[in-house]
Amino acid sequence: MPTNVDRFIRERETAWTELDRLIEQAKRRPERLGADRVLRLGELYRSAAADLATARRSLAGEPVVARLESLVGQGRNLVYDTEARRDGVLGFFATTYWQRIRSRPGLLAISAALLFVPGVLAAFWAAHDPGAALGVVPEMFRGINDGSRTTDSAGLSSGTASAFASSIMTNNIKVTFSAFAGGITFGVATIGVLIFNGLLLGAVGGLSLHNGHGEAFVTLVVAHGVLELSCIVVAGAAGLRLASALVSPGRRKRSAALATQAREAVELVLGTAPWLVLAAIVEAFITPAGTGLAINMAVGLLIGGLFWTLVMVRGRPASPPTGALGPSD
Repeated sequence: MPTNVDRFIRERETAWTELDRLIEQAKRRPERLGADRVLRLGELYRSAAADLATARRSLAGEPVVARLESLVGQGRNLVYDTEARRDGVLGFFATTYWQRIRSRPGLLAISAALLFVPGVLAAFWAAHDPGAALGVVPEMFRGINDGSRTTDSAGLSSGTASAFASSIMTNNIKVTFSAFAGGITFGVATIGVLIFNGLLLGAVGGLSLHNGHGEAFVTLVVAHGVLELSCIVVAGAAGLRLASALVSPGRRKRSAALATQAREAVELVLGTAPWLVLAAIVEAFITPAGTGLAINMAVGLLIGGLFWTLVMVRGRPASPPTGALGPSD
């Protein structure tokens, strides 16, 4: 069992490169390859799947694991050509989406750090220098600090609440898409979106704490905020996927690396959209209902916890299938 990364890559690189080339030549239609090369595709796929299993055991956390996951995933779609039809939309939302999130934990951690570290720093700054912080906070977020905004929703009709939910959903999807699309700028725009939203949240929270409205602030944001921020972190990781393909494509052409990561990043954004809708509904109907901190916190932790539980449980990597195109090795 190889324990040295460089030696492992050196010994297996030729086979991986050949598999990558066959996948690119097939262009999602294995019949383009002809009988002999289809059989070779199956042989190389099984070999790469075995390499992936070895890498996951012995080289966890190394970039080669992510590379093999991508390569084996593309190969599986050709070798098992009926996968997309079998799984369909239900399979995507039940399994594939969660596997996409979990497959790059390092990018998730970076995205979360870019959002939350500036938020914590901004909160300390705003609490200790509220005058300066208030000058950079948009007018629409200042209401909680002068008592003009409460959690009382009396008089909010169902029609108004629906319109409110729609506007919130649109804004959240805009932020999510910006974090994702920013990856095409080599990640610069993605990083900017994450830092900006973290600074804004932290500044508003710090001002609220300074003015004695800390509990009101938490009550207003916790029910929807846990899930909403989770979605932004996932979108940020999707943008960083694009950036990683551009900055460090490895031994593949930059265009090929970008095509692979772009498809997976788009799947992340599509899978996140329904959860943004749920966050918007919670913000429109539960957050302003005046139910209090305890209930709002319970709701926030429940739906946020559900999201990350699905990531951990449904996102487990699938065992490579066996038996395609001949017997297993």
